[in-house]
Amino acid sequence: MIPHPIPPKREYPITQHGITRTDEYYWMRNRADPAAYKYLQAENEYLEYVLSPIKPLQEKLYQEMKARIQEVDSSAPEKFKGYFYYIRAEAGRQYPIYCRKKDSLDAPEEILLDQNILAEGLEFCSVSAFSISPDQTKLAYSLDLEGAEVYTIYIKDLASGELHPDKIEGVLGSVYYSAGVEWADDNQTIFYLTLDEYHRADKLFRHKLGADRKQDVLLFHETDETYALSLHKSRSKKYIMLYHYNTLAQEMRFIPTDEPDSAPRLIHPRQHGLEYYAGHHGDYFYILTNKDAYNHKLVRAPISSPGMEHWEDVIPHRDDVLLEHFDLFENHLILHERKDGLKHLRVCQISNVEKSIHVQFPDPTYEAVVELNTEFHKKFVRVRYSSLVTPYTTANIDMDTGEWEILKQDQVPSGFDKTEYVTEFIFSTAKDGKQIPISIAYKKGLPRDGKNPTLIYGYGAYGGSSEAHFNANILSILDRGFVFAIAHVRGGAEMGRAWYDGGRLMNKKNSFTDLIACAEHLINEGFTSPEKLAIIGSSAGGLLVGASMVMRPDLFKVVICKVPFLDVITSMSDPTIPLTTLEYDQWGNPDESREVFDYMLSYSPYDNIQPIEYPHLLLTTGYNDPRVAYWEPAKFLARIRNVKKGDNLAVLQTNFSAGHAGASGRYDYLKESALDFAFLIDKLGKQN
Repeated sequence: MIPHPIPPKREYPITQHGITRTDEYYWMRNRADPAAYKYLQAENEYLEYVLSPIKPLQEKLYQEMKARIQEVDSSAPEKFKGYFYYIRAEAGRQYPIYCRKKDSLDAPEEILLDQNILAEGLEFCSVSAFSISPDQTKLAYSLDLEGAEVYTIYIKDLASGELHPDKIEGVLGSVYYSAGVEWADDNQTIFYLTLDEYHRADKLFRHKLGADRKQDVLLFHETDETYALSLHKSRSKKYIMLYHYNTLAQEMRFIPTDEPDSAPRLIHPRQHGLEYYAGHHGDYFYILTNKDAYNHKLVRAPISSPGMEHWEDVIPHRDDVLLEHFDLFENHLILHERKDGLKHLRVCQISNVEKSIHVQFPDPTYEAVVELNTEFHKKFVRVRYSSLVTPYTTANIDMDTGEWEILKQDQVPSGFDKTEYVTEFIFSTAKDGKQIPISIAYKKGLPRDGKNPTLIYGYGAYGGSSEAHFNANILSILDRGFVFAIAHVRGGAEMGRAWYDGGRLMNKKNSFTDLIACAEHLINEGFTSPEKLAIIGSSAGGLLVGASMVMRPDLFKVVICKVPFLDVITSMSDPTIPLTTLEYDQWGNPDESREVFDYMLSYSPYDNIQPIEYPHLLLTTGYNDPRVAYWEPAKFLARIRNVKKGDNLAVLQTNFSAGHAGASGRYDYLKESALDFAFLIDKLGKQN
């Protein structure tokens, strides 16, 4: 067996609050240092070598996963302004094709954008903004070809198919959602956001079609480094909404779409601790806020005078229900509520919010998402629903009756019968007595003999709830006798706002001990044992599983950390890293006080590795990742190899052509999943 790479040590002292730490691998943070790049390449070669015996398993898993996707597929068309818009896929092609038909589904197809053509000859391709002009004649889209989440805007004439000369670089976008470009009503003006040197969206610009970019008007510059900007258009299409946000406070401005040359108007000035988010209906802004409402309430205010002094309650605060979000339509208000760990949708009459219905969902744990719903004047709301055992289902829900009309349910071409599987929503008890929800799935008839290989997923940060959605790839382990579980730990918002606050700042360790409690519960209930137990998490979830492993290495056999945040103290002490200044209220600022520094140091995985035996460890990263840099897992790997005892494997995979979200193509993404699962199955002893 070839030895693993050994990176050079270069002692680098870091002194904070009178404490000096020595970081032997600090040099990896320098992208210009050829040794860092060379080390990542060497680790990829080592990974290929040590995992070569499971290549057949990896290929088998890839073929299984590929056989479960509908290679020729189309989304359910959605009508807007006389066109039916949809996205389709073709066999053997990595990326979606954006299309529409005029007036009728029998009309000829018009291809608006074929992402496969944009991606020709490239290893990464992400489309973020996809914005049709109000007269439906032009498309503004943004493109990232590296995975660094720095996008370029292009304008396409939909009649001729030609690109306008306008090209705007360095703008905000996201691999996770459409972002960053909106049209005014004149079909000539777009609004967009640019990034500062630390990848923070800080400037709002107005651009006139055909004008030199140098003539673009700066409408707002967010100079507070703890805030960033986002941009969207109200569903009513009446306003461009500018959203200023940090962890504990938000502020909004608006521009009428029929007055594109006007300056942004403020809804209410920012205040530390004041959170609010506004949507438009008629003469009012409806505003979700935590003002005198820990779990949030909904208020409204006249557009002419939207400040807090004019806010009037629409949906009052409730101690047992978190109001997460809302959607506005011509005659209806949809409330996104969170209670007892589950998401609920309540539909109210806009003229009488006391008259409401609750949308019913069939599974004990699930995901329900209100889709884009571009049309404001409609009776049916389009919802995407799934569970651990229910494939993605697109449905129109009657907002007066709650009745479902299923438009499309994803098929599993290789075959799938949900009645062969069981899904449950159970609870474990944390060390402080809190009840921690667990979503769980397994094959029917699974014995409770403590011998079942088990994979637990967790995230637990930013108040983001981990939803129990369908993932056809998971069937590859369920069919091999695995249990799959989601630990809904503190740091998310599954159990209300207190659940979020209970897992951040000086309460962050609750996230880790909650995951440990969930693992122990599954063991005590006979599902599994430490020798059969694995955990997986990405990004902040990588911190969750990494810290849990360092705290309780005896409890797990395998740990998979994907694009993980592991070097907490050093990263949060560096304001030049993207996101650091935005997240002091999430993780803490170690420079703030010795107390904060000591607490963060006490759980930072990189700083707490001990000379003991750790589980098998697979780390992954994207070289162009702007959110969690490659050096987080690379440094962690080097240190754990240098310190740990035993022969358990620790390996790193770097995708040199991607960023935080990994591979952009659907087949390449399956190959990454197949690697994760092959490693998991091999190390837990299930190789069939």
